[in-house]
Amino acid sequence: MSEETNVQASPDQALADLGTAIVADTAGAASTYRVAYGELTIHAPAGRIVELLTLLRDSPKFRFHQMIDLAGVDYPDRALRFDVVYHLLSLTKNVRVRIKVETDESIPVPSITSVYPAADWYEREAFDMYGILFSGHPDLRRILTDYGFEGYPLRKDFPVSGYVEVRWDEAEKRVVYEPVKLPQEFRQFDFLSPWEGARDAMAGQGTHYVLPDKVLDAPKPPPEKKGS
Repeated sequence: MSEETNVQASPDQALADLGTAIVADTAGAASTYRVAYGELTIHAPAGRIVELLTLLRDSPKFRFHQMIDLAGVDYPDRALRFDVVYHLLSLTKNVRVRIKVETDESIPVPSITSVYPAADWYEREAFDMYGILFSGHPDLRRILTDYGFEGYPLRKDFPVSGYVEVRWDEAEKRVVYEPVKLPQEFRQFDFLSPWEGARDAMAGQGTHYVLPDKVLDAPKPPPEKKGS
């Protein structure tokens, strides 16, 4: 009867049932779950992420044998400013799950490379872009930024222009690093359509694009006077 009920259940209800089962079977390694936009998200304490993912991989009830992605998210106003987000796929169950844990700049998250070896470069990327630390990682170093790069470019408080710029120095015959300079003034873009010209938009309604052959009421320039 339970299998028949699962077949007839709505997709969101099936995900809710899966979330309930994960929270119930993990003895606190998964704290809560949420279903939104047809996706299941599990919230977990960072210190037990290896235990949780091992169970989700090995349990016959779940069989999440593939880790699809690992990413960081930055919320600077929170005490634990970072989310580490894991996406898993169960091919046998044809279902996906997202797991989130929270951390900050100084608290390391246990590496999951012992559970999913493919997480190696994903964790390095999260470290490189956000400065998220992973304890037990076999080779935690930068992977995308250049040698000697300072800062973490995907943090919300990292300046858009960065700190240094590079150029080719013809005299030294090499690429040189210099502090960022903005010699060109920032341009002011008006985003006007060349078909419309400078026409004021109505408040709350924006400006409608008008095709050139529809502009019938545009004033025509007076004819030029021919010399006598």
